[in-house]
Amino acid sequence: MLLNILLQIVQATDSATNVAQQANDPATQEYLTLSLWDLTLKGGVIMIPIALLFVIAIYIFIERYIIANKAAKTDSGFMTNIKNYIKDGKIDSAINLCRSNTTPMARLIEKGISRIGRPLNDITTSIENEGKLQVAKLEKGVTFLSAIAGIGPMIGFLGTVTGMINAFYKLSTSGNNLDIALLSGGIYEAMVTTVAGLIVGITAALAYNLVVSRIERVVYKLEAHATEFLDILNEPA
Repeated sequence: MLLNILLQIVQATDSATNVAQQANDPATQEYLTLSLWDLTLKGGVIMIPIALLFVIAIYIFIERYIIANKAAKTDSGFMTNIKNYIKDGKIDSAINLCRSNTTPMARLIEKGISRIGRPLNDITTSIENEGKLQVAKLEKGVTFLSAIAGIGPMIGFLGTVTGMINAFYKLSTSGNNLDIALLSGGIYEAMVTTVAGLIVGITAALAYNLVVSRIERVVYKLEAHATEFLDILNEPA
């Protein structure tokens, strides 16, 4: 029994040595080098949901970032014109100016103008509610980026676990032939899904923070313009 075990260890060592010698052979290096696409295919079926999550994350990031950028753009003379219209009593002109602008800030000011004549607390409340609505529109879908940042690595780890189980199962059914190449091949194939999952998770986390920081800038501008609008209403006639 002990002799058989020693023979298997010697055979495994010789096999590993032969593999290493072949890897150093320039004639065989081109066959041992795997491309990124080859590694992706080695990940198996579990790479499909990981790839889908990556595509979804990139789409949400680009779409939300573009919208946030558009929302952050403001006309430097917008509030000046609004102030002049209100002071001159041209409420309809002020509302038309807001409607000609598609930014969240314009929607916010339009809501406030439409409430002119009511108590200041009512105007303030309506502006706050409109602000919350505009921010909710900007944040639409952003939570998916946060979810993907957590789910991606977990799916990758699941693929690694199932791959390791498969590798050891093949090793157990190989009989008395201890094949190190079979085991190591199964392990590196299983690890591919972990790497892919981490890439998706890191990408989604970065995308989430970039979009959120951009939205926070828009929120700051909304608050600043809402305060400016209320100051206009509080100015003595």
